[in-house]
Amino acid sequence: MKEAIFIKRISRFIVECELNKEKITAHLPNPGRLWELLIPGRKIYLKETKNRLNYRVFGIEKNKYFICLDTHYTNILVKKFIQQGTIRELKGYTIKKEEFKIGNSKIDFLLQKNKELLPLEVKSCTLFNDGIAMFPDAITERGKKHLEILEKNNGAIIFLVYCPDIRYFLPEFHIDPLFSEKLYRIKDKILIKAISVRWIKNEEFKFVKDIEIPWQIYEKEGKDKGSYLILGELKNSSILKIGNLNNLFFKKGFYIYIGSAMNYLSLRIKRHLRLKKSIRWHIDYLISNLFNLKAISIRSSERIECLISNEISKIADNFIKNFGSSDCRCKSHLYFFEENPLENEKFIEIILKFRINRLNKFG
Repeated sequence: MKEAIFIKRISRFIVECELNKEKITAHLPNPGRLWELLIPGRKIYLKETKNRLNYRVFGIEKNKYFICLDTHYTNILVKKFIQQGTIRELKGYTIKKEEFKIGNSKIDFLLQKNKELLPLEVKSCTLFNDGIAMFPDAITERGKKHLEILEKNNGAIIFLVYCPDIRYFLPEFHIDPLFSEKLYRIKDKILIKAISVRWIKNEEFKFVKDIEIPWQIYEKEGKDKGSYLILGELKNSSILKIGNLNNLFFKKGFYIYIGSAMNYLSLRIKRHLRLKKSIRWHIDYLISNLFNLKAISIRSSERIECLISNEISKIADNFIKNFGSSDCRCKSHLYFFEENPLENEKFIEIILKFRINRLNKFG
């Protein structure tokens, strides 16, 4: 493998890197969102190929960890573990087929033990922080369909986590509540297994341990309520009328609004993103002027929007005074960034703190 420096993600499957002081493009064999990994300046590992792009991403470093980004390699690892009898619940099974079809979908493995057949799906988990791993890192309709197939066929699913220091695994209910709810509902019908691995060298990984799945945390925190952030870009500096705040100057750049909905969180977010709606909150005046809108939900049993706002205020370039904060003591709930905050490691760490780290207190 060759070491390079990550620059930016050009498209879903192409990234730009610096290799030997030259900019090159490489194939990214991972459709995940990867916000917490693809940070400019990170060390990224490439393999040479004979395809149109001369390089393929194999992994990336996050802190002291090496994380494999090649989802195909995850299947290779699990196949090896099955053949070696490493995974306790799958001892005695052999691999009958790989990439086999059930209806219109493909499942990674069909295992056999005597006359018993077991469909097995494998998922690569690269999203983790503070001892907790979660999957998925983006909405996965395909993943939900796999769960439906496994439920009908008494199957199994393995989540392979590329971090040895993980205590818990949970479905990522902040990002994909439908996948998470489905996994929870079938937890007693199929085998659900989470395991961790440690990188040794090159393409070699070692099995570390089974990971506990504390469903009680999901039961408490996975409900449709909590806080949200709305991100958008203002392409030109403008003076805009914002309700009782009157005319305000908004500088060209990126804005983050923090709100909460302790009931029907998903509906509140959908309302904000609709083009046609009645004007009710300060953000309603601004949002129609923003481009590339993104919503980040943080589901919680507690009201934490002011805690989130306080953390964002520490890294923002500026704020709009009293915006969205008339019912609390915060100076604002709208913050300005000169550059895209999704490329700011400190911003991503704040999201991880409230989405993942805080779940430790419920464990």
